[in-house]
Amino acid sequence: MTDVQREWIKTKDSLVSDIADLGLPKELGELIAKQLGSPKAMQRMSAYLHNVRPHDANEIVDEMLAIQSDIDRWKDKKASQEANAKYNEWLNNRG
Repeated sequence: MTDVQREWIKTKDSLVSDIADLGLPKELGELIAKQLGSPKAMQRMSAYLHNVRPHDANEIVDEMLAIQSDIDRWKDKKASQEANAKYNEWLNNRG
């Protein structure tokens, strides 16, 4: 098992535990961890759980969707920046 895999499992287990500590099913934590995908996103969700302490699954799912939306926006921004950099490089090397 790689360090990355160990980190993912440790972070997932922590998130599942945080959700269970709120009195919600561990299965919800498993699903949210799977949906978020990365340790960083799961850590962000854990921070939300610790700070807000929601007791409603809908609030947790709403925050998960917000985190995913932020990640998608960041990925789109990075892709746009990369495309722009390649276009500028092409312009600079044309002539």
